[in-house]
Amino acid sequence: MPELPEVETIMRGIRTALKGKRIQQVHINRPDLRRPFPSNLKMILMRAKVQEVRRRAKYILIDLDNNWTVLIHLGMSGRLFIDKASDAHELRKHQHFDFLLNEGTRIALVDPRRFGMVDAFPSPPASEPPFMKRLGIEPLGEEPLTPITIRDLFEKTHSPIKNALLDQTKIVGLGNIYVCEALFRAGIHPQKTANALSQTEYERLSHVIPEILREALAAGGSTLRDYVTADGQKGSFQELHQVYGRAGESCPICAQKKRKALITKITQSGRSTFFCPQHQKSEH
Repeated sequence: MPELPEVETIMRGIRTALKGKRIQQVHINRPDLRRPFPSNLKMILMRAKVQEVRRRAKYILIDLDNNWTVLIHLGMSGRLFIDKASDAHELRKHQHFDFLLNEGTRIALVDPRRFGMVDAFPSPPASEPPFMKRLGIEPLGEEPLTPITIRDLFEKTHSPIKNALLDQTKIVGLGNIYVCEALFRAGIHPQKTANALSQTEYERLSHVIPEILREALAAGGSTLRDYVTADGQKGSFQELHQVYGRAGESCPICAQKKRKALITKITQSGRSTFFCPQHQKSEH
């Protein structure tokens, strides 16, 4: 599933193409994805002008001049493409939704597994879906992520820190890849209880989470299977993963210290966790 760096990269790509443009045509090629398309989606989009394109958590939000906001979630395999006017007549496989702009550019949603979602609601502050009101803080928001913020978020959390960081009601945008990488860089065992971290560990997390996300953004995100940018390019941050997907390989930090240790894979709440038991000791 695309995480914050991938969604932000796609959002920035389509924002350039969309902002200030008017929507001329809308095509919905099936009745639903994870849930049905809104029955009034065509009416909302037709002839509307795009005022802003932004991201909240793992959602892309398109604000229109008719006081509606269209929400897109990419699910597991969803991709958004920008097609030039000369290519806008060609329909991709699994292209379930698209709209044409006044100058001929097309924005197309392709989703083979159909876990994505398209929704619409009156623009805030008039209205907002309940699930969006429950979203946590942005790790790259205007307010910096501080040790105190993380400590306060997790002071009553008795679940493992890996699970806690995946909780979108606490900190948004983090998925399996970047949580594994952040915990490794911070030297924190993924099974350690979230509210049992030391002040030093909270400080490390407050530093490495934004650091890793910014590095991933600069690399265009991580392409492991489906993800590509809006112009069809692959990200490259997967080449810089230190633990994710590297079970059985030598720990890069332990290798620098002349220690022999291998990256280990375990399962937590049905998800794969990659870490180094030597560098990320359970009593650490």
